[in-house]
Amino acid sequence: MKKLSQKVIKLLKKKKIKISFVESCTGGLLSSSITSISDSSKVFLLGLVTYSNQSKINTLKVPKKIIIKHGAVSYETCLSMVKNLNKITKTGISVSITGVAGPKGGTKKKPIGLVFIGIKKGNKSLVKKCLFKNKKRISIQRASVKEALNLILSFAK
Repeated sequence: MKKLSQKVIKLLKKKKIKISFVESCTGGLLSSSITSISDSSKVFLLGLVTYSNQSKINTLKVPKKIIIKHGAVSYETCLSMVKNLNKITKTGISVSITGVAGPKGGTKKKPIGLVFIGIKKGNKSLVKKCLFKNKKRISIQRASVKEALNLILSFAK
C-alpha cells in the first residue's frame, strides 16, 4: 500500500491537485496511508472521520432524510458525503468512504464487506460499490483504502 500511496502523492504533486477525504468504516486509514508518506503536506488538505450518522448529518450536512431512507451505507449517502466535502474543502479531488467493515453489523441487504467509495473531481463524480469477500475487519478496511487510492490515480490522470 505504501508504494500506491507514494504514486498517488507523486501524481497529485505533478498535477498540482489538492485532496481531501471523509471516511467512515476505514476510520482514518486512508488519511493515514497518505500522511505516512513524506511530502504529503503538498497535496493533502483535510481528512475527516464521520463515523456516526449524527456526524454525517451535522458536520457534512448529509440530509437526514437520505440516511433514514437509504442508510449510512448507501450510494446516496456516499455521494452526498463526497459532494459536501468538496463544497467544504474546495479541493481538486475529494473522496468519501462508507461501508460495513464487520465483524458485526452486516445484514442480507448490506453484508459485511459492502463498501461505497465516492470520488469527485471538478464536475465529475463517481460512487463505486465494492463487496470485499474477506470477512476480517482490517482486510476490508485495507481493501477499501487500496480501491480508493486506485480510484484517485485514475481520476487524477
